[in-house]
Amino acid sequence: MTVARPTSAAGRPVVMGIVNVTPDSFSDGGRWFDEDAAVAHGLELVAQGAGIVDVGGESTRPGAERPGEAEELRRVVPVVRRLAEQGVVVSVDTMRSAVAAAAVDAGATIINDVSGGLADPAIAEVVAGTEIPFVAMHWRGHSSDMYAGARYDDVVADVCRELSARVDELLAAGLTEQQIVVDPGVGFAKNAAHNWQLLAGLADVVALGLPVLVGTSRKRFLGSVGRAEGAERPPTERDTATAVTTALAASTGVWAVRVHDVVASVDALDVVAALDGARG
Repeated sequence: MTVARPTSAAGRPVVMGIVNVTPDSFSDGGRWFDEDAAVAHGLELVAQGAGIVDVGGESTRPGAERPGEAEELRRVVPVVRRLAEQGVVVSVDTMRSAVAAAAVDAGATIINDVSGGLADPAIAEVVAGTEIPFVAMHWRGHSSDMYAGARYDDVVADVCRELSARVDELLAAGLTEQQIVVDPGVGFAKNAAHNWQLLAGLADVVALGLPVLVGTSRKRFLGSVGRAEGAERPPTERDTATAVTTALAASTGVWAVRVHDVVASVDALDVVAALDGARG
């Protein structure tokens, strides 16, 4: 299989639109759990400017319990197949090797693993020897006990070091450097202060020399901006804040941003492009 990692014009980040085929997503509460609704939403995201549609069947909100493998396959594979058949570039958001393999057979051309291959090391076998891009996120444990790992001496330096170690392990497992994308894991085993520090230090993550995916969309630390403690915005009211982080990520040279509201992030990237054009 020959797979090219999607890119946008003039170094502009690719927008990865999110389709949660789950009943318990923190951001949309199962709105796209039905197969037809999920497919329609994926096509809508492409029409709005998404270059990739990321399909996931497991909620990774803090405290979430994992579905069984068979259930995750049931949720994900039909949606992947139907979107791929309509020419959509599909990424599968999974930590399971069996789901990754089935999704690739159904037409997915990117694997987005929030555990970076740690939850199921056999996932490396799915992509080793292929050209399929593999997104390795910084991860310190499953959602059921996510915040137990939120301890850092220097969150930016620690994340960069741990991502580099994970990349070395993936290379040893047979992946090529051209396949690997890294994700600093905003919101995963990180508190609000860690997340802001990580965003402020995104240039250090980009300096690792690999494409970078950033996912801040609708996450809890954005909901508390400008609000009194305990009065945070609900997830669907965090899209403006998400779009600001999209603009920030674009300024640091990331490869892609993963978002729920594609329109807001495309608008943010248009503004960044216009400003860059004015600067010459």
